[in-house]
Amino acid sequence: MARKSIIARERKREKLVAKYAAKRAELKAAGDYEGLDKLPRNSSAVRLHNRCRLTGRPKGYMRKFGISRVTFRQMAAEGKIPGITKSSW
Repeated sequence: MARKSIIARERKREKLVAKYAAKRAELKAAGDYEGLDKLPRNSSAVRLHNRCRLTGRPKGYMRKFGISRVTFRQMAAEGKIPGITKSSW
């Protein structure tokens, strides 16, 4: 599991991106790059990193489910994800 501080930092970035999204889009449309420079760096969407919602694991993230592959496999084996079954042929 990821450290709590890293997970909290990522959540803080998500809030900043949401807060400044409209202003950032407005400044980009106007071509005001000096105004964009004055916004907080963490308000840029490219600084976000997908993390597992349950464990905070940064790698092996599955977009469709919002969790890492490890957590996905564990939950699927326990039958906690509807419609997912272990394949066999």
